Amino acid sequence: MTSNRTLRLTTAQALVLYVSRQYSVADGDRRRMIPAALGIFGHGNVAGLGQALDQYADDLPFIQGRNEQGLVHIASGFTKASRRRAALAVTVSIGPGALNMVTGAALATVNRLPVLLLPGDSYATRRQGPVLQQLQHPIEADASVNDAFRPVSRFFDRITRPEQLLTALPAAMRVLVDPVNTGAAVLSLPQDIQSHAYDFPLEFFAERDWAIRRPVPEQDEIAALAELFATASRPLIIAGGGVIYSDAGTELERLADAVGIPVAETFAGKGAVQADASWQLGGIGLEGNPATNEVARAADLVLTVGSRLTDFATASHSLFATAGVRFASINVDPRDGDRLGATSVLGDAKLALRALADALVAAGVTTSTAWRDTVTTAKAGWLPVRAAALDADTPVDVNALRAHSTDAIPDTDAVLTQGQLIGLLQEHAHQGDTIVAAAGGPPGDLLKVWDATDGRACHLEFGFSCMGYEIPAAIGARLADADRGHRVTAFIGDGTFLMAPTELATAAQEGLAVTVVVPENHGYQVIHRLQMFTMGREFGNEFRYRTEPLTLEAGKDAALTGDYLQVDLVRVAAGLGARALRATTADEIRRALQETRSETRPVVIVVPVIPHADLPSAGCWWDVAPAEVSESDTVRAARSQYEAGLATQRWHG
Repeated sequence: MTSNRTLRLTTAQALVLYVSRQYSVADGDRRRMIPAALGIFGHGNVAGLGQALDQYADDLPFIQGRNEQGLVHIASGFTKASRRRAALAVTVSIGPGALNMVTGAALATVNRLPVLLLPGDSYATRRQGPVLQQLQHPIEADASVNDAFRPVSRFFDRITRPEQLLTALPAAMRVLVDPVNTGAAVLSLPQDIQSHAYDFPLEFFAERDWAIRRPVPEQDEIAALAELFATASRPLIIAGGGVIYSDAGTELERLADAVGIPVAETFAGKGAVQADASWQLGGIGLEGNPATNEVARAADLVLTVGSRLTDFATASHSLFATAGVRFASINVDPRDGDRLGATSVLGDAKLALRALADALVAAGVTTSTAWRDTVTTAKAGWLPVRAAALDADTPVDVNALRAHSTDAIPDTDAVLTQGQLIGLLQEHAHQGDTIVAAAGGPPGDLLKVWDATDGRACHLEFGFSCMGYEIPAAIGARLADADRGHRVTAFIGDGTFLMAPTELATAAQEGLAVTVVVPENHGYQVIHRLQMFTMGREFGNEFRYRTEPLTLEAGKDAALTGDYLQVDLVRVAAGLGARALRATTADEIRRALQETRSETRPVVIVVPVIPHADLPSAGCWWDVAPAEVSESDTVRAARSQYEAGLATQRWHG
């Protein structure tokens, strides 16, 4: 029942009051959908949203940030750790402040992570003439820089009248709780409109519950999928992020255990399987482990659950080599479910996996002893290789590394490899801990070797592979889990750390215990590795001094081939409010991790690692083309190898 009672509020006040009273409901769990707002104020939002957030600070807490992109990453990290049952709002000012959020919006949308973005926008009234930071497009007079959000958002609306909130806010909320179409929901807020008032219906601000629905799979689709398994000899399941968001791990493990189906994981699906079982394979694809890929090549039926199957997972469609291999999928989004010509079940992962397990168990379907032995043998061959790569107590023979490396292994103060550092972090990880990585070498290495079973969460963002995500995302994960007994660690290279360390100040300001472990290898080394593979020489990826003063005259540029750049990352981190230290040996790292576990502020541990000392290869091909024309023998050889790889690509439908 409605009434004629109204509440006169500004656009900004109405927006803040509304979002503070929205709740998500999933499996009987009711929680605040938007429990806090993040922001940086400028002239484009301080008098409007700034005033409203101040007025309703008791209803919607506000967290001050340092970088607009970083704030969106905090929101993405929070909602990922909350399994998409809660989100954060982010407000920034006009122009560059708003545009700085676009990368974060794209990351959220690509990864299907709900975030509510509230950028300021240019004046709607226009009586002011050209205003500060206005785009002034010569043809589209109503265009502003905020239109850049349109292609990277799942919902976009520009609020030019206060009463537009009556339809815009519910529409944004529907996107935030929609497992199919979620991502960045953007309400672009012209500066002047934020302060305009309207008599809003009082009922608009009543508490409202939003159900996060579980689409129910069709029984005939489950039956068709069960028939595929009944006739398959060598089935494989690939678990994506949808398994985690659906909380379908128990159902997946029951299916795999009952039928004897091996399970691989994508970046987003890392940790979907919590049982350390014989059928649990770990990461798949370009940065997966070789045992998983060996099994994948032999599979005659591949079921993907809650995954987009990007080129990293499929090795650019070269991984699945068995003639006549068939594909199936379980997904809430048909655009993802129908990839590779799959027999698709449209529905929630938890419900679909439960129904599929019931059908296969009732029919007595199991895999053969031969297939189980294939899986066991592949895994048994990989585990000692993994253990050796992670063993930090066996000194590295640098000369042996040099003898077997296709790259130069430089002399530095490092005594450990990045793999050995991961081994120490694994040794220290407790149930309930979370490790976060996003770009460069760390996410690939963690997918390959990290044990994410038994409650050790592995939070990998590789849908957008965005440098600068890791520290903010760790803050978001910390906000989602206030239990300080659970350590949240961002594992990032020195290149990423130098790009975006500033949210450490936010963590210090809020007293958020996050740990940042920086393997210092003097450059963008994962791209250096790719560069060496495709062109055979280093150019512009390592952090080195220029050998002679820079000149812009043609033919007189000296290369960046001097000594490694000397940057004191410990002092940088300490200057931003973190407890910062450097640890070099295995014992020093163990001691640093143990001594800082109970720290109540951000911690940064810098560890020198041996450059160009990589983990064992996954044994996959990736479609990155070396130059087709070159005078270099190395490039020509790389091109020949690439063309041989092209011959392994398959079109599956």
